[in-house]
Amino acid sequence: MDTGQNGTYPFEELKSLIKGDLLFDETSLQVYSTDASAYSERPLGIALPRDVRDVASIVKFASQYKIPVIPRTAGTSLAGQVVGAGLVVDIGRYMNKILEVNADERWVRVEPGVVLDELNQHLKQFGLFFGPETSTSSRCMIGGMVGNNSCGAHSLIYGSTRDHTLELKGFLSNGDEVHFKPLQKWEFESKCRQEDYEGEIYSQLRDVLTNKENRKAIRKEYPHPEIHRRNTGYALDILMESLPFDEDTSPFNICKLIAGSEGTLMFATEIKLNLIDVPPKEKGLVCVHLNSLEDALKANLVALQFNPGAIELMDKTIMDLTKDNPLQNKNRFFVQGDPEALLLVEFARESKAEIDELATQLTQALKEKDFGYAYPVLHGQEIGRVWSLRKAGLGVLSNMPGDDLPVPVIEDTAVRPVDLPDYIADIKEVLEKYGKECVYYAHVGTGELHLRPVLNMKRHEDVQMFHDIALDVTRVVKKYKGSLSGEHGDGRLRGEFIPLMVGEHNYDLFKVVKQIFDPAGILNPGKITDTPRMNSSLRYKSAKKEVISDPLFDWSKTKGMVRAAERCNGSGDCRKSHLIGGTMCPSYMGSHDERQTTRARANMLREFFTGGIPHTKLGFDEVKSVLDLCLSCKACKTECPSNVDMTKLKAEFLQEYHHRFGTPFRNKLIGRLPILNRFFMIWPSLYNIGIGLKFSKKIAESGFGFSSKRSLPSIHSNSLRKWTKTFKPTPSNKNIFLFADEFTNYNDTLIGIKSILLFDKLGYGVRVPHHFDSGRTYLSKGLLKEAEKFAVRNVLALSEVVGDDNPLVGIEPSAILTIRDEYLELVPSYLKEKALYLAKHTYTFEEFMAKENDAGAIDKTLFVEEERNIRFHAHCYQKALSDTSLTKKVLEIPGKYTADEIPSGCCGMAGSFGYEKEHYDLSMKIGELVLFPDVREHKDESMIVAAGTSCRHQIKDGTNVEALHPAEVLYEALK
Repeated sequence: MDTGQNGTYPFEELKSLIKGDLLFDETSLQVYSTDASAYSERPLGIALPRDVRDVASIVKFASQYKIPVIPRTAGTSLAGQVVGAGLVVDIGRYMNKILEVNADERWVRVEPGVVLDELNQHLKQFGLFFGPETSTSSRCMIGGMVGNNSCGAHSLIYGSTRDHTLELKGFLSNGDEVHFKPLQKWEFESKCRQEDYEGEIYSQLRDVLTNKENRKAIRKEYPHPEIHRRNTGYALDILMESLPFDEDTSPFNICKLIAGSEGTLMFATEIKLNLIDVPPKEKGLVCVHLNSLEDALKANLVALQFNPGAIELMDKTIMDLTKDNPLQNKNRFFVQGDPEALLLVEFARESKAEIDELATQLTQALKEKDFGYAYPVLHGQEIGRVWSLRKAGLGVLSNMPGDDLPVPVIEDTAVRPVDLPDYIADIKEVLEKYGKECVYYAHVGTGELHLRPVLNMKRHEDVQMFHDIALDVTRVVKKYKGSLSGEHGDGRLRGEFIPLMVGEHNYDLFKVVKQIFDPAGILNPGKITDTPRMNSSLRYKSAKKEVISDPLFDWSKTKGMVRAAERCNGSGDCRKSHLIGGTMCPSYMGSHDERQTTRARANMLREFFTGGIPHTKLGFDEVKSVLDLCLSCKACKTECPSNVDMTKLKAEFLQEYHHRFGTPFRNKLIGRLPILNRFFMIWPSLYNIGIGLKFSKKIAESGFGFSSKRSLPSIHSNSLRKWTKTFKPTPSNKNIFLFADEFTNYNDTLIGIKSILLFDKLGYGVRVPHHFDSGRTYLSKGLLKEAEKFAVRNVLALSEVVGDDNPLVGIEPSAILTIRDEYLELVPSYLKEKALYLAKHTYTFEEFMAKENDAGAIDKTLFVEEERNIRFHAHCYQKALSDTSLTKKVLEIPGKYTADEIPSGCCGMAGSFGYEKEHYDLSMKIGELVLFPDVREHKDESMIVAAGTSCRHQIKDGTNVEALHPAEVLYEALK
């Protein structure tokens, strides 16, 4: 038997009943104890059902043994809906199929684990899409959207999920299967006469909704009907307005009640959604720059008069935080000056001329009322970049240094837009009472603002203030007949205040509804009704002592390792699939396992640092196992809005692990690979023959843990450094230093040679300065003390010779970008200035060539004029720390060459990761997501190019195609 914290349950029985997975290991319990909210509750276990029958068995089992069931999809809920001390049922892992699309009737049937963006990608071929779009659209799932009645930026025209939910199939709390759909009056009466559990539900709802006292209380106490974003409690007001309770209205549909019920009334397994036409292709975004928040709220009312599709607000605090995010800082291209607030007003019309006219009229109307000082109008792809900036709002809030952070306490209130100016004035009075400031952003066009006061949730007094502020704000929301929950749901965060929001009479009705659907109280208990105190079970904890007392990296920017891990707010950007794009997180893309997300790793580290996981060998091993499948791709440093640099965290943790428990031999071997290569250079031919023998591969696998399915990197007969000693460069007044990294020096020598010959032909004097290996191999295995030595030596050696007239250029991205990234936080403080100077003058091959080309320094007549097509895969470090568009620009220097980037994430090799036998299968699976199929499809008509040595090796092993380095392409293109 498996035991849970609330007793002993026969989970072995459940294991025999389902095809899916049951997880009770410590790692899974830790990972699933949190979502994107402020809460943490340890579950009894996790179930991953594979199909509808599995869900039926799970619900029946839970009903029999009175086990709480917590339905969960992507876990992006902000109010704690999917945490609880029960059996968490993650339906997103397997039940994620699009079942049927009916384009003529404009509907789709899906399983609840379907991701919103992936659904809309699929629907695009039919000219249709699902309207409600959340800021988490790249990973949120339809089941969760129904549970929360999600809305999104364009709810002005598309409404909420409730508006588009046609039918639901699933299970009641006793295991009965139900199918809810629109009912005409006679159908409703027929349902009420059914002599089963479903019939009882209909008849009891009829009793509730026909009661005059109930109807009067609902009309009096519920949020104002003009507020479309009203999700407080159960939507009895919506049902009350349908047939047969209100004539000449829409048919009765329990789906309206289930939407927004947060999994407390039924367990949905199939969802039928209404679809709408894709919006007009022409869009325009007016970015109104304002000098005050108050002006923005008033300007919003002016903008609404022009019937926009969306109006979003971003305040100065969020705008300032986007400066520290490498990706979002690029998306600030349109910002003029230093606005206190931005109002983003989007129009979608049939022609650009119509949009431009609306933009002109809006701008004129705003100027007449003296609202704003700049009004840039954006079109095309630029709009997507601005929406990306806006969607990153939640994540970048975690970038504030220290423990004083904007917290989700009143972030979902909604009032009528006309009431917003007075409402916000009242909110400011509440915050002034507590001496606190607030962050303001989100859906101002529909009257909903995400308000986040800055609190230190590790202090007892602030935890109490967390509750008190929420209570005071609830009273203000009630004053304006608003909704405490606009789109994020009640969950653990707001459930306590529902009686105040809707009155005790209506709250008692909620209890009746809960009893009608779930008499045993097993479906997501503690949400909406009988909710515990909102400032209990919080995830915030202080570190009792430093686990890593002497870190090698500089953690001053985040004020320590603990806070670096705590930056993860759980919003789940790392759960994107390969269909969505981007790089983060490759192991999740390959496994679809929540335990292999950056979020899971950050949560485990946070628990470890704060004492939730013991600091014993067992505890260290538990954390190490979660970090094991991190490919150290660096994508999270850029793509995660909170900039959680898991590569850095993993390396520091491994350093401490090795310090305490010893370094595995394979790690030492990989770290010292350059030393081994120097040794094997004595007999390069013998070495290259040896590594290809089956006998050698078996020894490599059994003795050292390298997969026998891999081909190991060969070494060249001559090192690059040795070759340069005989090379006589053409005299030039344009000089560069080439960084002969440990990979180019021994393995990719020919690429280094061709690079030097290319530079020489282009008129650059090339020298290889005195320097050491980059230390990349040591960093990848957490051997930071050794890596630090290389960093110090290189900074001392190279900072004295490089400069504006002598830049340092690297061939291998992972090595050269280490100088720009890890070196800055690895060298001692006395070398910081020199390290920064060196980083400033260090370039990848692509960066340098693009810079010179832009300056007109590249003679294009030196290149052939034939047409060639190129498909290139960019190294992860280039994606995270550089700009992949530069590769395209460089590859197109020969006039008739065209280059397109393969829309792949990580190749899957990631240094030594793909060579290790326990990682080989996942490595190849990641490659098969996008990269390998794309290479196979285009190999005959296009050159395949990849800058990274690991990437080229992965492409060779996965497709049998020899990929070229960009330097090779340009060298071969010389006349």
